[in-house]
Formats: sequence, structure tokens, C-alpha cells
Amino acid sequence: MITSSQNSRVKYVKKLSQRNFRQKERKFSVEGIRFVEEALASNWQMEYLLYTDQGVQGERGKGLLKQARDKGVETLEVSESIMGELTDTETPQGVLAVLWQPDYALGDVVKRGQQPLVVIVDGVQDPGNLGTIIRSSDAAAANGVVLLKGTVDLYNPKTLRSTMGSLFHLPVVQAEDAEGALAYLTSLGVTLLVGEPVGGIPIFQANLQGPVGLVVGNEGSGPREAILDHKHQKVTIPMPGHAESLNVATATAIMLYEAVRQRYKIQ
Repeated sequence: MITSSQNSRVKYVKKLSQRNFRQKERKFSVEGIRFVEEALASNWQMEYLLYTDQGVQGERGKGLLKQARDKGVETLEVSESIMGELTDTETPQGVLAVLWQPDYALGDVVKRGQQPLVVIVDGVQDPGNLGTIIRSSDAAAANGVVLLKGTVDLYNPKTLRSTMGSLFHLPVVQAEDAEGALAYLTSLGVTLLVGEPVGGIPIFQANLQGPVGLVVGNEGSGPREAILDHKHQKVTIPMPGHAESLNVATATAIMLYEAVRQRYKIQ
């Protein structure tokens, strides 16, 4: 059992709380039984699993530990105090895994000849909103999510928790070259539908059955102007009440479910 804060694995996991270190190492950590179960059920590469005795007492915990070992994942028991140092929650469940970040590319989201539904996130800064957008995209069977440069870190612990494991269900691409990403998508026939609080056509009148990229922008400034240089259509969610705008994650979910309604012929 690992009981020392000076243990090399413990020090490594602590450093993964830093965005620059996560980016350099191409790794991140997840905690909690459900999240680790989702990770094990995916094809993502898990480097090792840390657990406490209490964390694997129940049936799910025991099953999780066996599944990890059957997959050849290194498992290491740590003390409750060490787990407390490593986790980001007030009441840790006693299970934490270190995983490699996958190298998704735009080709994993959109392929020629498809009728994809893609969510393009431009500059959203709140990690909870980003996580909820990914979760809603998963629920609506979107082909993937593209994060343009300037968006909050995908592997921020708050973002990860907000995805509720949906991160493992669909490709999420971090596009450093925003212009190149948009050009690639539009070259494959993807029409950009840019969400605007006012001034666009009502989302319920837009055609969401073809190859579509739903563009959602920064909570304050909206999508960058360069997006408008590409083939696009502005869409607006009708708001007959007094609110000036909707939370970006809420707005994304509404647009996604209009796409679900149209694509699955739901009346």
C-alpha cells in the first residue's frame, strides 16, 4: 500500500492537476467508480488505477478492480489520506485512474459522404458548460464535438465531471487551427448553423437533416467573426419571455434536440 506523499506515482498524479503538465504528458486522471467504469468500457488506454480498500469493498468496486486487472492495467492500493490528496471532490469514492489522451482528428468526426451532426464550440470558458455540451451531444447521437482554440480545457476536472462519462462515447477534437478546421468541415459540405440570441431564423425552421455543424460561442461575445467567412446560417431560439439570452449549454441542448426531432421524424 502506498502511504507516502513522496511516492513517484502520487507526485505524478498531483502534477496532472496542472493543464500544462497534462498537455505535455498527454495524460489525465478521472475519479469515481462510475467514471472509471466508463473509462474501462471504452477503448481508451488506461495506464494505472489507484484505489483504497474501502473504495473496492462493494460489488461494483470489486468488479471494477477485476476488470482493470483482466485488461492488464496496473493497480495500486493507496491509503485513504493519499487518495484525499489526489482527488478533486470533497468525498472521494476511493478509485482514481490515469489515462492517455486520445489523438482524435477531424476525420474521426466527419467523413465524406456522411450526413453528420457536429457541435463546434468556440471559446466557451465555463468547464461545467463544456461538459454539459459534450453530454448533450452524446445523448443526441452527434458524430462528435470540435473545440476551437480558446475554449476551456477538455481535461479540466470540472469539465470531466460534467460530461458524466460521455467523453468516452464520441470523439472530441481539440482544433488548434480554427480556420483550418472550419475550412475542412465546410469542404465536406457541412453547413455551419451559428447560434445567435437574436437575428437568425428560428431554429425550428432550419434544416438540420443534412450535414450540419452547430456553432456555439463564448457566453459573452459569441462565436468569432472569422466563422462568418464560411458558408453559414444564423439561427435563433425563440424566447417569448423576458430573458435576454440562454445559458450556452441549455441553448446547445435545445438545438441538438431539434436536430433529433427532425432526423428521427419525431412529431
